[in-house]
Amino acid sequence: MSTTEITLAENKDIVRTFIDALFTKGDLGAVDTYLAEDFVNHNPPFGMSGDRQGMRSAGAMFRTAFPDWHSEPHQMVAEGDLVVEHFTAAGTQRGELLGVPAPAEGRPVSLRGINIFRVRNGRITEQWCQLNELGVLRQLGLTPAPA
Repeated sequence: MSTTEITLAENKDIVRTFIDALFTKGDLGAVDTYLAEDFVNHNPPFGMSGDRQGMRSAGAMFRTAFPDWHSEPHQMVAEGDLVVEHFTAAGTQRGELLGVPAPAEGRPVSLRGINIFRVRNGRITEQWCQLNELGVLRQLGLTPAPA
């Protein structure tokens, strides 16, 4: 295995471990461990800020609303210092999300998306994401489904 292949595999592992720690396990400290001090999320989800605190807030928001929230990567592709992740995340709503209280029986919600991460020196420095936020809003009843 070449040095490039090892680096690519390590970068994918950093991304996978970060996502699992923050969103599946609810470890808000993962932000400090895996994101560089000058981390920038170029299109942060659900109105969060584009810095480390925004990522921490997103993790807290999802874990509060969905104690069983988990992310399943379908594909991870690495090239150079970039890692692309295609995923589905899901959980049962047990707490308020975006002002919508959870029904007594809970509500299953899923989120599909694609993330692009830049990894340098073992830390994530940048992220671009394309999330199906509209799908989440529809599942919460905030936006009608298309006719």
